[in-house]
Amino acid sequence: MFTIFDRAGGVLCSTAVIAACVASTVAFAASPIDPPQAERALETTASGVQVYSCEYDAQHRLGWVFKNPQATLYDASGHAVIRHSAGPSWEADDGSRIVGHVIAQTPSEASASVPQLLLEARSTAANGTLSAIRYVQRVNTVGGVMPAAPCSTEHEIGNSPYIANYIFYK
Repeated sequence: MFTIFDRAGGVLCSTAVIAACVASTVAFAASPIDPPQAERALETTASGVQVYSCEYDAQHRLGWVFKNPQATLYDASGHAVIRHSAGPSWEADDGSRIVGHVIAQTPSEASASVPQLLLEARSTAANGTLSAIRYVQRVNTVGGVMPAAPCSTEHEIGNSPYIANYIFYK
């Protein structure tokens, strides 16, 4: 269980009400990262973590470095439909899979949150839900930034809870 706080320290979201919470953030987080000439195919709500690893930088100082996302994406009915992981990649229950790369980003409207993204995608597996997807948009992000506590051991792993909406476009 995790809780995400607003700028004033009040409770914004917790895992107990994830879908309703993300849906309620839609009003305050309009997205300027719309895909070019694309048709919406699927809208989901994600709940998961952004994974960070403690690594040395060029000055030989330890610090958090983004490693990969680990999230489950839910449809409007609350059913888990897609797994999101390293790549970044998304894999649907039917075996279809896409891998994306970032082509645009904008800051989140929520403080201390990962940016909103537009990714271009390509299919890498079976035909199905994701095989025709050309773009993935991550909007309404809450949380997910590197851990606040400094890291002290090389390769130490730190997780940061986040929620977001992922919109898939053909």
